[in-house]
Amino acid sequence: MATVIRLTRMGRKKQPFYRIAVTDSRKRRDGGWIELIGYYNPMTDPITTKVDEERLTYWLSVGAQMSDRVKKITGK
Repeated sequence: MATVIRLTRMGRKKQPFYRIAVTDSRKRRDGGWIELIGYYNPMTDPITTKVDEERLTYWLSVGAQMSDRVKKITGK
């Protein structure tokens, strides 16, 4: 199973809010997830981001891949 760390979209129309989730790469964007490790809200000023660094490093150590957007958000 290939695990990936990516964003899942939440919120209303034209007011997006994203959760940073660990999921199977074959699932849909908003499909089931294994674990939620943070969130990203681009609508606030300044942009709100929270990531559980301990869980992020754990998932990276067991082979999970980060999406390009999550890499940019977390700075890794």
